[in-house]
Amino acid sequence: MASSVSRVGYVREYFQMPRLFGTDGVRGVANRELTPDLALSLGRAAGTVMAKGGQVVVGRDTRISGPMLEGALVAGLCSAGVRVRLAGIVPTPAVAFLTIDEKASAGAVISASHNPVQDNGIKFFSNEGLKTSATVEDRIERVMQSPDVELPLGAEVGSAEVIEDALDRYLDHILASVDGSFTSEIRIVLDCAFGAAWAAGPEAFGRAGAEVVAINAVGDGNRINVGCGSTNLSSLAERVVKEGAQLGLAFDGDADRVLAVDERGERVDGDRLLGMTAVHLHRLGELDNDMVVATVMSNLGFKRALEAKGIEVLFAPVGDKFVAEAMAQHGAVLGGEQSGHVIIGKHSTTGDGILTGLQIAAIVAASDRPLSQLAHFFEPFPQVLINVEVAAKHKLDSHEPLWEEVRSAEAALGEDGRVLLRASGTEALVRVMVEAADPVRAQSVAEDVAGSVRDYLN
Repeated sequence: MASSVSRVGYVREYFQMPRLFGTDGVRGVANRELTPDLALSLGRAAGTVMAKGGQVVVGRDTRISGPMLEGALVAGLCSAGVRVRLAGIVPTPAVAFLTIDEKASAGAVISASHNPVQDNGIKFFSNEGLKTSATVEDRIERVMQSPDVELPLGAEVGSAEVIEDALDRYLDHILASVDGSFTSEIRIVLDCAFGAAWAAGPEAFGRAGAEVVAINAVGDGNRINVGCGSTNLSSLAERVVKEGAQLGLAFDGDADRVLAVDERGERVDGDRLLGMTAVHLHRLGELDNDMVVATVMSNLGFKRALEAKGIEVLFAPVGDKFVAEAMAQHGAVLGGEQSGHVIIGKHSTTGDGILTGLQIAAIVAASDRPLSQLAHFFEPFPQVLINVEVAAKHKLDSHEPLWEEVRSAEAALGEDGRVLLRASGTEALVRVMVEAADPVRAQSVAEDVAGSVRDYLN
């Protein structure tokens, strides 16, 4: 039956800004940059581009602004004729999994990950559980700026219903990655950051047979990431030592990343978690193509150590979306970031903090060595990071005289160092990072390059 349509224009002042999507969706201070009006229009456009007449799975973290933005996003999706499936408060990777499991056209998550309480964000997944490409994001933005959008009427308007067993289905899926339980008893402290892991984390590790000590494990959107979680490991470290636990795991607000502390309370970052997992899979013969994908922020010591074990390391731009793209391109089954996003391709399409934590705990439980030894498989190269305030960060990529100086600096460092320049996505900064075997040399080169950046881009 042919449908009737109405036309509506919804160009807004805030659409006159630069590109709306950042490296991980649309983010801003809730009710200021990221308003319900914007969420409504974003949902309508995303529904039109990705899922008109189809289904979209929607989940969120615990932030106080979550229900407000969820209502607006769902309204926008429904106005585009989408059937919305509400997963409630679940980790971001649960939405990626459910999008595939529900055979939905897309998934959407309302979260600002590790950001402060006042921030929020909206990001989308494709029907394959992958974060949306820049091409799709650009199409969504073009629809948002269109003065005439055809909307369905009557029975073709979208609807919304709750997925009652969303969390249980996700937990069943990730627990299968450790065959349901660990091989021996293990005590673990979990810092759930008052976020999306507050229920899922303790439940997953408890069902896997761990003795769980959970902290910050309340769904409190006013305290999400405040002095806890993956952005602050101090309370977790203290509790691990106090409890005599084998390890501690800290999630961020939407539980798509995890960092750890060992039995001594020492930090174990994403490079070490990724490397441990790579070595383990390599030993089992399950690391396809003997390859792992990291980002340009991963330490050279990490790369050297894995290559010495016969594991090739490829570097992708920062962002787990780019890691996933590189994994697909090169046939890798494992990738991740220093920040704690780890993608275990056999079990997930995106970074998954709880899944990664289960894998790390399983490795420790099956070993006669503590996490401090398992994670200490490389010595990091000294690294110097300088943030340079600039007036013209947009000229960075095309400023050939600056890049000529960078190439000269790298040539001088040789194979024992490297130089990395990145423009900040949110601030008027260029980040200069230099690694070298000699810390004095690293500091000297970083200061020289930072000076050149300051001279050329101001």
